[in-house]
Amino acid sequence: MSQKLKTVAEEKLFSRNFKGFGLDMNPVVSLGAGFIVVAFALFAFINLDHANQVFNAVNGFIVNHFDWLFILSSNFFIIVSLVMAFSKLGNVKIGGVDAEPEFSNFSWYSMLISAGMGIGLMFWSVGEPLYHISQTPPIFANGQSDVQAMATTFFHWGIHPWGIYALISLALAFFAYNRKLPLSLRSVFYPLLKDKIFGFWGDMIDILAVVSCLFGLATSLGLGVQQINSGLNYLFGISFSTTIQVLLIIGITALATISVVSGLDKGVKILSELNIKLAAVFMLVVFLLGPTGYLVRLFMNSVGAYMNDFVKASFFISTDESTWQASWSVFYLAWWISWSPFVGMFIARISKGRTIREFVLAVLIVPSLLSFMWLTVFGGTAIQINALSGGTLFGTVSENLPVAIFEMIQSLNVPLISGVVKTLLSIAGTVLVISFFVTSSDSGSLVVDNITSGGKLNSPVPQRVFWASMEGLVAIVLLLIGGDKALKALQTAVIATGLPFAVILTIMSILLLKSVNKAYKRQKLIRDYSQFEMLMEEYEDQMTA
Repeated sequence: MSQKLKTVAEEKLFSRNFKGFGLDMNPVVSLGAGFIVVAFALFAFINLDHANQVFNAVNGFIVNHFDWLFILSSNFFIIVSLVMAFSKLGNVKIGGVDAEPEFSNFSWYSMLISAGMGIGLMFWSVGEPLYHISQTPPIFANGQSDVQAMATTFFHWGIHPWGIYALISLALAFFAYNRKLPLSLRSVFYPLLKDKIFGFWGDMIDILAVVSCLFGLATSLGLGVQQINSGLNYLFGISFSTTIQVLLIIGITALATISVVSGLDKGVKILSELNIKLAAVFMLVVFLLGPTGYLVRLFMNSVGAYMNDFVKASFFISTDESTWQASWSVFYLAWWISWSPFVGMFIARISKGRTIREFVLAVLIVPSLLSFMWLTVFGGTAIQINALSGGTLFGTVSENLPVAIFEMIQSLNVPLISGVVKTLLSIAGTVLVISFFVTSSDSGSLVVDNITSGGKLNSPVPQRVFWASMEGLVAIVLLLIGGDKALKALQTAVIATGLPFAVILTIMSILLLKSVNKAYKRQKLIRDYSQFEMLMEEYEDQMTA
């Protein structure tokens, strides 16, 4: 069956690819996604204010009226992932019985975190806990305000986003490596659509995935360079301007292109490992220089509060449409779901050879715990500084939360720290922000490249360069059209895709459960037959003796 599917994919999908000028891509998916990107840019260019109003209205309607769908579906994804991990299905190996992991655990975890949310943690680890201290959230209400703020932040960056990522990446990996289908979102729907995934419907699914990836990456890149520019302005007095931001995008895109050209085994893996090592040293230094004892207590108490009220917080749905939940929890869930095709594709690409149990538990637990540690060190230090200063820190950064990490570093009050050390720490933070952006960009380029090539794992180098450059070009065009307004219009457009993706992922979950169950039965037959052969060989040896 697997070989038959592989043959069908090659004949019906890969044969449709355009091959020329160093490219090997599906013209329908590539041109369709390109048309949508250009149409959005023109819409923003003609009347940016109107575009913002339209997308804000759409986004507000989705977040306020379908909050229940995001909340229930995200919980459903976690439950499905855990069922597969702790049931007999957890023994199924991605890639088949004889498959072996391509990457070491450290490399694997490094790439997971770098692609998943490394840059987000750099931006929000200080600003979000400070916000929740000043604006009391309605969840995790039993306990001290600092514990409540930190547990709420854990909720947004912990099991829920990684549960979404775990499910979609597991589905993509299973259908690519076990069923021998292309590594593309369309393949997940083979049990439902059969050979139609190689035609119109499959193209529509992949176009949606490519647009979501491109828009999400362009948004993050565009908004991110504005934050980097803010940090450079704060540290070195470099002017905050569109010109500087365009130059930053060009530099980040150039580095990402070099990484993509080097390939997954070299560029992306090495850069991800370097990110994690630098981040670990950076976190350790702040942990030792900050209120160390307080951070340890805050971490333990916040993890306890998070675990204790996890189910209650997970199913909490506010009755007030204009609440905190719509602006934070539901907004996050919509963003994670819309971002999931990109992260899921990348995790699937690097996860061959691991059992479902190992995969799910690793993806859910390891990145979550590391995120909790990071959030506690930086967020907890900021909370302590803010409390001792009477709220001055939050007052300073409330209008620009993502760059709060630089203000926090400068506010460290330790006798042994000089201004030079603080500046070095701020520079290290800026370098980490840039490096995490590069890893997001290069991994995103590989994902878009895979999808537009029809699910091929290895495509021509010029094609990798093309998509890496395209991400930077979209961000630059939007900056030039309308700067922050254009990028935020794009951000709301990306979040709006979270609604259809929530439905798509729910259907996908059911299809995955059925398919993995069949794979388990086949794998059990293979294992039982192998054991039978071994017993027969031992019996024949005994008879011969």
